[in-house]
Amino acid sequence: MNTLVFLILRLAISISMLGHGLVRLPKLSAFSQWMVGSFEKSLLPKALVVSFSYVLPVAEFSIGLMLLTGLFTKPAAVAGAIVLLLLIFGTTMTENWEALPSQLIHIIFFAILLQFIDSNSIALDEIFFK
Repeated sequence: MNTLVFLILRLAISISMLGHGLVRLPKLSAFSQWMVGSFEKSLLPKALVVSFSYVLPVAEFSIGLMLLTGLFTKPAAVAGAIVLLLLIFGTTMTENWEALPSQLIHIIFFAILLQFIDSNSIALDEIFFK
């Protein structure tokens, strides 16, 4: 895959993840309350939802930052895919079918990054781990 194309895809998903985390971090408690309310009628235990709701914004922000800089790109892409798989599972548990397409698109980005990770040459990984 072309290095520039890979960079564009990496930056696109990184900005999305970074933005999701960035807007949620300052209002973490309110975000957690919203998420718990969203999962109220699901099969998932409240303690699990509360825990996940506090970890998710930190994970999104961290993954986004690593992908933006190209530092630890492969582990960040794997972590991003895992986060998306968990989100997809949660979305199905709440029958929030409207959110599913966006999450599926995000996971496709992570799959592409992982498939073509050798094209990640415009990145801090190249400087530190060459």
